[in-house]
Amino acid sequence: MIISRTPFRISFFGGGTDYPAWYREHPGAVLATAIDKYCYMSCRWLPPFFNYTSRLVWSKIELVKEISEITHPAIRATLEFLDIRKGIELHHHGDLPARTGLGSSSAFSVALLHSLYGLKGIMPSKRQLAQEAIFVEQELLKENVGCQDQVTVAFGGLNRIDFSRDDTFQVSPIILDPERLSQLQDHLMLWFTGISRSASEIAGEQIRALPMKEQEIGAMRQMVDEAVRILERDDDLGNFGKLLHESWRLKRSLTRRISSPLIDQVYETALRSGAMGGKLLGAGGGGFLLLFVRPEEQGKVTEALRDLLHVPFAFEKLGSRIILYEPDGEGAPSRVRDRKGASKVELGTGRNKF
Repeated sequence: MIISRTPFRISFFGGGTDYPAWYREHPGAVLATAIDKYCYMSCRWLPPFFNYTSRLVWSKIELVKEISEITHPAIRATLEFLDIRKGIELHHHGDLPARTGLGSSSAFSVALLHSLYGLKGIMPSKRQLAQEAIFVEQELLKENVGCQDQVTVAFGGLNRIDFSRDDTFQVSPIILDPERLSQLQDHLMLWFTGISRSASEIAGEQIRALPMKEQEIGAMRQMVDEAVRILERDDDLGNFGKLLHESWRLKRSLTRRISSPLIDQVYETALRSGAMGGKLLGAGGGGFLLLFVRPEEQGKVTEALRDLLHVPFAFEKLGSRIILYEPDGEGAPSRVRDRKGASKVELGTGRNKF
């Protein structure tokens, strides 16, 4: 049995500049963090005693004899990509609902790759996981997705991520004093609007609008530089909240589907109650609303938004991990191959954190 745990993410600034359609022509960068809400993926080789070859459990249960019969596109594409022909049993669980702006689709992709590599006895690097998740989503599934989600959930931590024209990326951890990092976290509140949406559809509109919105996207990219300066200069954190507000103002101007009258009403209510800024996470249209609120004002905001679900969270720094590794049974030696194919024996409890 292999179990992977992959965090969801919050993106602060630079969203939109991580699309290939943008960064292949202009500089791309984001500021984002992983959070302590997770996607879990467990898998094992399925014993050959059933009238089906594989059992796949997500929001549905699939019992199939051939990979081509699998209806979940990411599972089908990933099994084909990794050339897995033996039958498997796979279970997916998530701490938070899908299609809500927290990078759940990419967390699913990274978790699936990580678990299946573990099942094959291979230890992929975080960079490999991110790159291959991007390939599966963009090239195999033809989804309208950027690149920041896969990188953030694979690596973990609070990072600036720069994207280059040659499709490479650079991850630069934001190193802050623990007290400063705690203060930033204490100013953030996460609210679930109760609205799920198709991120790919909304993102598709944003991508098509890029040529007409170069000034706005360019300004959103520059906010990454300013946000990092605010955090590292020990400025008043309130400036970070004000910058979030300006970023949201620009983002909602990109297409009409990013916000809605209901979302606008919720956001304005939060501002009147003491929030300094915020944004809808992900492509927009619904999902989770991130607010920047000074701790002394959070009681008023909580009361004003009492009809929504408040979700406390903390920053996460480890990224995708294998939290259970028992390919041959509890306590048995297990043979693992690294990315170069070298073989080595892992002894002990049968658990290994990749």
